Amino acid sequence: MNGKLETSKEEDETETPPQSEYEKKKQTFITRTIWTFVMIAGFFTAMFSGHLYVIAIVTGIQIVSFKEVIAIANVPSRAKNLRFTRSLNWYFLGTTMYFLYGESVIYYFKHIVLVDKVLLPFATHHRFISFMLYVIGFVFFVGSLQKGHYRFQFTQFAWTHMALYLIVVQAHFIMNNIFEGMIWFFLPASLVITNDIFAYICGIAFGRTQLIKLSPKKTVEGFVGAWICTIIFGFAMTNVLMRYKYFICPVNDLGANIFTGLSCIPNPVFIHQAYHIPSFLTNLPRPASLQIPSTVHIAPMQFHILVFATFASLIAPFGGFFASGLKRTFKVKDFGESIPGHGGITDRMDCQFIMGFFAFMYYQSFIAIYKASVGDVMERAIQGLDAEEMLELVKGLSKYMVNQGYVEEQILNCLTGVVGKRR
Repeated sequence: MNGKLETSKEEDETETPPQSEYEKKKQTFITRTIWTFVMIAGFFTAMFSGHLYVIAIVTGIQIVSFKEVIAIANVPSRAKNLRFTRSLNWYFLGTTMYFLYGESVIYYFKHIVLVDKVLLPFATHHRFISFMLYVIGFVFFVGSLQKGHYRFQFTQFAWTHMALYLIVVQAHFIMNNIFEGMIWFFLPASLVITNDIFAYICGIAFGRTQLIKLSPKKTVEGFVGAWICTIIFGFAMTNVLMRYKYFICPVNDLGANIFTGLSCIPNPVFIHQAYHIPSFLTNLPRPASLQIPSTVHIAPMQFHILVFATFASLIAPFGGFFASGLKRTFKVKDFGESIPGHGGITDRMDCQFIMGFFAFMYYQSFIAIYKASVGDVMERAIQGLDAEEMLELVKGLSKYMVNQGYVEEQILNCLTGVVGKRR
């Protein structure tokens, strides 16, 4: 029997020889490629299905990235069983998301939230509620402090807040980009991906000079080459996206998709305008066959995309360098194993967070058009007028609409009767 057992063991060892280094790399490459196509297919399916699905993806990325960043911190074995340590991490995440999501919903959907009897108190007191939720977590943290673990507990508290700022807060601005129009979400994300691809291609093709010690494989030649290629891609992609209102219109219907589309008056930044070529350029010596037009028609967005592409190429990669430094600090290869063959979600999103943050700030500073919305007017009326004044406001608006021929006079007579009864 012993002889048979030894023979079977030898056969098992013969049947499953250890994989060579080449086989391991081949298997990793296949897995990585398959999951790359899965992610691409999932992303475009969500984007064409509607804004709500993209928001769900961003929310999922937000939560998983927070989990991965929190998990890489070294936890001493004697501190793993401390009360509330892990629970407080998730509590602060939930509180922060409640505050940020609430801010976005109230800002973009005031006309819905402020007229709902249940949601109105939460909307009007949202910031105070959020603050009190944070204070409750803060009190629980102080109450959970234990002698001999102070350094670890305060380190975890600071680490949690850093993760909340670097991931959750920046992801919040990415979500606001979606509400402002799908182009402000898709374009920055695609620029970062394009830059990453061409940085690799240009680096392999003619990279010689090391760019930064944190990422030894990054080269100056790849960095500059990717910048040029990203600008070209951005100019071409913008020209395509500007033609579809589904991409350029702010969200006014969360149920909309690529087939139903959206309707809006386009932002002037997407409308082609005439630009005159300076005379000193048109008068330059040139062959008779070469004609230089005196006027060209270009949408202002084509100029803005140069800034977006430049930031995606020259600044956003430092988000990746920051993540590389963080991983080296904790001596880990990846943030996690959320995506087979790729590592963690954070490994793929390290540049996207800062790019989305920049896109929001740039849009709000140089592109957004600020005008009164229905939600703004309703908020001001609900918070600043009493019931009698609201009725007078409605009556005045109705009279204006009757005079303009928008509604029938019976509506005005009905409102006048209601106001008279209340008095």
